[in-house]
This record gives sequence, C-alpha cells and structure tokens, in this order.
Amino acid sequence: MRRRHAAFRVTTALTLLAAATLLPATAQGASSAVVTTNGCVASVPEPSTATPVRICYSLFQPEGASARKTVPLIFHSHGWGGSRTKDPAAFKSWLDAGYGVLSFDQRSFGESTGVAHVMNPDLEGRDVIKLVDLVAGLDWVTKQRPGDPLIGAIGGSYGGGYQFAGAFTELRDKGRSRFDALPPEVTWWDLKQSLAPDEAARTMWLTILFAGGGTHLPPAVSASFVALITTGTWPTGQAGRDLDAFFAKNGPAWHVKHGRKLDIPVLIGQGISDNLFNLNQGLQNFDKALTSRARSRSLFVGYNGGHALPSVLPPGFATPGDPCSIALGSPNFGALAQRFMALNLKKQDSELSGFGRYHLATADGRCLTQRNLAPNKRYQLGRLVTTTGLGVPLNLEVAKGPITVAGIPQLEAKVSSLLPDSGAFFALSVGTTPLDARIVQNNTMPLREKRVVHNARRSIELPGIAVDVPAGKSLFLFHRSPTCTPVRTAACRLRSP
Repeated sequence: MRRRHAAFRVTTALTLLAAATLLPATAQGASSAVVTTNGCVASVPEPSTATPVRICYSLFQPEGASARKTVPLIFHSHGWGGSRTKDPAAFKSWLDAGYGVLSFDQRSFGESTGVAHVMNPDLEGRDVIKLVDLVAGLDWVTKQRPGDPLIGAIGGSYGGGYQFAGAFTELRDKGRSRFDALPPEVTWWDLKQSLAPDEAARTMWLTILFAGGGTHLPPAVSASFVALITTGTWPTGQAGRDLDAFFAKNGPAWHVKHGRKLDIPVLIGQGISDNLFNLNQGLQNFDKALTSRARSRSLFVGYNGGHALPSVLPPGFATPGDPCSIALGSPNFGALAQRFMALNLKKQDSELSGFGRYHLATADGRCLTQRNLAPNKRYQLGRLVTTTGLGVPLNLEVAKGPITVAGIPQLEAKVSSLLPDSGAFFALSVGTTPLDARIVQNNTMPLREKRVVHNARRSIELPGIAVDVPAGKSLFLFHRSPTCTPVRTAACRLRSP
C-alpha cells in the first residue's frame, strides 16, 4: 500500500465480548493385521469439462472389523498443499480403539486430479460426499440405516475446511448430513474475510499459501491472487470480480446466509494467536454454523497456536500451549477429539463436560471458561490524536488491571479521511505504560476506507482475545495508521468475567 499523508479521525466505542493444527495421533508399530486399501473414486468433473475427477484415498480397516463386528469410520485429510497419509502407523490410536480410517487427497493434490477450488460445495463438497458413498458400501463399517455409515472426521486448516464443506453440501443437497460428529481445527468461517479482512490482504500469509499451492488454482484466480499479494488490497476490475466469485461459497458463512445450520455435535479447536484463521473465525462457526441443540452438545476450545506468525513490529505476546484441552482432561486437542468421538460415535462415557461453553487459553497460558460473551462494562476513553502519517504505533489506556477480558472486541467509530484508500490497524495491548504495551496474542485487524469519508460510522471487529491484565499493568487500545491521521476515540464496553 502506498504511503499517504491524510487525516483520519475516529470517534469510538469499544466492545469487548467475554468469552495447533490437528494431526493424526502418531505411534510406532501399527498392527500388521490392519488391512490397507488404496484406491480412487470418480467425482464431479471440472466446470465446462466432461471427464470425472479422480479423488484418491487410503483406507485402513482395523484388526477384527468385519460384517459381524462393524466399526465406525473416521475421515482424515491434509492441509493446503499437502497429500493424504498412507501409513497406518499415523492412525494407531484410532485403529487400536476400533475405528476405521480413510485418508484422502483433496482435489488437485497428491494423486487426485482436477483444480483446487478451495472448498467449493459444488466441487470439493461433492468430492467428500462421493467418499461417504464409498464407505457406506463397506460391510465392516457400522450403518445406522442403509446407506448411512457411522462417521466422524479429523483434520486442521484445509483439513478442517473439508469437514464443513462435506457436511454443509450434503445438508444442502439432501436435507441432512451423514457425518455424525466433527472436530474441525484452525479453519475458517469466511475465507475472503480471513485472507483479506476489510479487503486488506494478509500479504505474508498469502505469499506462503501461494508458494505452497498457487499452481493448483484456476489460472485466472492464480493471476488475481498474485495481484492481491502485490498490491496488498483487493484488486479492482476483472481480477477483483474473479476473486469475489471464487470465494463466494467457500465457507460456512455462505451456507448460513442461505439458511443452513449443522445439527450435529462439533468440537471446534481454534488458535487464539492464529493470525490467518483467527479466534473470530472459530467463534463465528460455533455461534452461527450450529443449531442451538447442536451447540448444547458441542465444545469450543481456543489455544495459543495454529497458523501463528509472531508479532515483532509491533511486539506481541502469547504463551504457546493448549491449557483448555488439559483442563478438560486430555493432554492435547487430538486426544480430546478422540474422547469426543468415543462419546458421539460409540456412546462411551468419556467423562467430558463443559458443553455449550467457550474454553479459551489466555495470553499467559491459563484456561478461561465462559458461558456468555455479552459485554458488561463500558469505559469512557480519552482523546487520541496521531500527528504523523508515518505509521508510529500509539496505545490509549482503556482500563487498569487487575481485569480479565475475553472474546471479540468491537470498535465503534466515526471516521473521517482526506484521501481515498486510507487505512489503519487496531488491536488490544497490555503493558505498564503505552510505550511498553504489547499486542495481545499477536493479532491486529484493519480498517480500510476506499473513499474519502467524513464522520462515517463504522463498526470494526478487532482480533478475538483472552487475557488477564494484572495489577500494575493496563489494557490499551493499540492503533497504527501508516496512511492517515488523526484518530480520536471516545468510549469502550468490555466483559470482565
């Protein structure tokens, strides 16, 4: 983004709402009695073509599974740019517990053919349904009724996206999903919003993602992706229209917009210090993608990890780890997911509790559990005025410690700018003074004004957080404006459990 010296005035109200990637469990020496089958299914052709796309898989049948002694089945798939897992040793804990496992190459990756459409329901969504149809025909997989296998899933990031894509697509096409429980991890609610919030590109992450799989995208989308990375903002003209069309359906947000919600138990794992698919994305999935009945049987676990790049400038802080899986009785999220599946697929008493609640790792590494995310305090802020367009970070005190805050902050503002394409970045920070305050869990969110505005009302979603502010320190509103000045703030509301 080109640097511009512009005036940018904001009068605000801040609302703070209370409030690692899942891999298959690994072990040495998977049983030699496991039967491994490699194969492919024919799925829907690419648009404007007639040749079926091949989706390839490795299927692991555990020892003792048969038509007389059937078992549930767990789907697994890889992250962006990866491929399926072919070694049964990677799934030893699942196989030993009496589950079958199917790991598959997503469209365009591994041995599968086609082009990556990044979880389009008409393509990747139907790929998943083809695989469900496959396991529905296996005599050793438990059926709840003819054609309805007892199935769950595991996977994180792109491997979490397929879970939502498959379940929502089948809900759309058939009125119900045959998945019985899901634990999607570090995945998204709205893909465009994740990659370019307020159409301001996360250029570092986009560069990494493009390097890992950009050649798998449709050519026009690949070119538009490069334009997005190069300019740092959503491209105009045909390139922007190509990206808008490409990302229109690729997440739970689109399905919910069209009246669909999943009515199955879901264990959501989200990285609070994840600065690609942040806490906001996971909370949207938990709050909006599930029916109220499903949510009462579901769990939300936030930890410090995921797609986590450190915040060096401005400095940030987060203690890596997953204290909430531990607080819920498991050493990590993968083990928690297996207990969740035992409860929902095998109806075993796994001694799980905390359903319908938010279990969030604080920046300093403790587990905070919340039932309600509604704000309960309001703070009047002083006036913050930036006098330079050089992007110098500023911190305005919100509240003195001790105080605990968790959830998604909302910055409500009146905005003025002198030049088009002005922008600013906001977050919450903690320190003893404005000079030493550090960004909570390494996340900022942008505000971008495409046109000149005067006293325009804006509601800006800040990064979701969980933080304990001790006595002797304060909570600050962080602001950095590389293109616009000044900023004036007025008031904030927050939840203090």
